[in-house]
Amino acid sequence: MRGNGTLIVFYIICGLAVAIVLYVIYAYNKLVSLRVKVSEAWSDIEVQMKRRYNLIPNLVETVKGYAKHEAGTLEKVVEARARALDNHGSPHEQAESENILTGALKSLFALAESYPDLKANQNFLSLQKDLSEVEEHIQAARRYYNGSVRDNNTMIDQFPSNFVADSFKFIKAEFFEIEEADAAARQPVDVNFD
Repeated sequence: MRGNGTLIVFYIICGLAVAIVLYVIYAYNKLVSLRVKVSEAWSDIEVQMKRRYNLIPNLVETVKGYAKHEAGTLEKVVEARARALDNHGSPHEQAESENILTGALKSLFALAESYPDLKANQNFLSLQKDLSEVEEHIQAARRYYNGSVRDNNTMIDQFPSNFVADSFKFIKAEFFEIEEADAAARQPVDVNFD
């Protein structure tokens, strides 16, 4: 009978070892999947931001034709676009660049309010509509990215997956957030001149 007890303990230990190995495999694969999801979501944000950057030169040129003496505002938009386009840093650094660009675009659209002919220009109206759509896509991509980051970071922090994450050097991802200090950037860009 003593041999049967030892055999049972052996099976229990083997069963626990197999369960642990299976859990480690599951947790590792889940963490890899979440990391890939975060990368994919970030790529979506970059695509939308590039669409935005591509619209801005046309918008500036259209406004320039009507508001020649407003060069300072136009230069700020061009500089903010260039800074955002060249920024390949962390999500936090990119969010800062995007906040500056959003502020510059708000100034541009506020400027356009002073030019009734510009507000009626079909090219300007088309660009305004396109930019509004891109802004909506950027917001949706940010929400998806931040949701992916939340899921990734939760898995990294949760017990017992945190042991697997630590063992395989998984790191938390950064959220793509607007800074609290820049409350004006929290407001959407107003591109409606109706």
